Amino acid sequence: MDSHDEFYITTPIYYVNDKPHIGHAYSTIVADTLARWREARGEHVVFSTGVDENSQKTVDAAKKHDEEIHAYVDRLADVWATTWSKLGISNTDFIRTTEERHIEVVKDIWGRMEAAGDIYKGQYEGLYCKGHEAFMKEDELTPDGLCPEHKVAPELVTEENYFFRLSNYQQKLLEFYETHGEFVAPAHRFNEVRSFVENGLEDISFSREKKEWGIPVPNDPNQIIYVWADALVNYITIVGVEGWEEHPADVHVMAKDIVRFHAVIWPAMLMSAGLPLPGQIVSTGFLTMDGTKMSKSLGNVVDPLDLAARYGNDGMRYFLLREVSFGDDGDFSEAKMKERYNADLANGLGNFAARVLTLTEKDGGALKDGILDGDFHITIETMQRSVYAKLKEYKFPDALAAIWAAISFGDRYVNDRKVWEIKDDATRAVALFNLVSLLDAVATELVPFLPEAAKKLRAAIVHEDGALKTKKPEILFPRIK
Repeated sequence: MDSHDEFYITTPIYYVNDKPHIGHAYSTIVADTLARWREARGEHVVFSTGVDENSQKTVDAAKKHDEEIHAYVDRLADVWATTWSKLGISNTDFIRTTEERHIEVVKDIWGRMEAAGDIYKGQYEGLYCKGHEAFMKEDELTPDGLCPEHKVAPELVTEENYFFRLSNYQQKLLEFYETHGEFVAPAHRFNEVRSFVENGLEDISFSREKKEWGIPVPNDPNQIIYVWADALVNYITIVGVEGWEEHPADVHVMAKDIVRFHAVIWPAMLMSAGLPLPGQIVSTGFLTMDGTKMSKSLGNVVDPLDLAARYGNDGMRYFLLREVSFGDDGDFSEAKMKERYNADLANGLGNFAARVLTLTEKDGGALKDGILDGDFHITIETMQRSVYAKLKEYKFPDALAAIWAAISFGDRYVNDRKVWEIKDDATRAVALFNLVSLLDAVATELVPFLPEAAKKLRAAIVHEDGALKTKKPEILFPRIK
């Protein structure tokens, strides 16, 4: 398939030390929105998500729950896959790092890096943070020696490991950044990454001494491949090595805390393995509660399934995409969510759709195709151009604001013209044709954002035999008291 007709997007793979929370859902919904948008534009979309099972976090969680580890990861993997299914996520693949297909690709990539002379054995001593699954420097800790994010002191680890010659790729990465100015979005994250690399790169540990869990280093059963040398390779596993060579991922979506791994270690690994680099790293901010990042380890998490049960999948999607500015942290509040839901969905989109389709139903539910009035034509075109431009820049709130501006225009037209009072058949037919056409255009633009509501609206407006045929849909968004 022509690469211009194909789009490959990924979420990170999530740790299975607990069930998903709303922060995970946000990153996944961002990726889902972009995947649906590309699909609506006629592209063949590969959209992957999944779980990272080969980490010490997994071992600790299984012990905490007093479960055998294989049974534990099977249970949690099913929880994650089921959650995304219930939330209507449109992923085409779900990867588990314990799958044989992944293990074989990890060994392949390890062999390529080893053949390039970038894997060697050495002694390592460092401060290891289990929460990050990474070693930290003293200047990254709080004054009292804690990880600033997980509020726990890293443990001093001394052991013999295999190392990756990350230092070999400092100049190559900087040269790549220089010619790929949009490699990380938003731009301030890219600046952070570039500054980090400019300050110098050290070789990094790529294995740990044999634990009870993980992928063994080829030809050395006493070592297991360290989490990042394993987890990042999942993006290749999804499409296979040849598939990646033909079309690497266009977009990796993730929260800001793992951007450095994806924008520094991952491209260096690919350079070492002789494989092409992904198109872009897209970084979301954190969802916070009272200004603190949501985290399972901190216990301040919100279950997305609970929210979806009260507000619907689309209600939750709308709040996250409209309320949180791309790349920035967003503070979650159910009170704000309820306010947005009632104002924008129940009273806004839902009420406008009900008014238009009820008026049309009273006229028999069929309108001859006609020519849009100038103001409607301009409103629809402005909306379409704005949504396209804003989504290209990942400005989800602005894209949704453009759609709601068109809805507001339609509402004003109904009120100003008092369409329900128009007696002349021809005049009323023109007014209704304009309104139904606007609602139809709104439904099309909503497909990536609110797929369930968009599907209902598009089913209610059918183009058939030179006419628009409509039917009144069920209430899109029941008001929440």
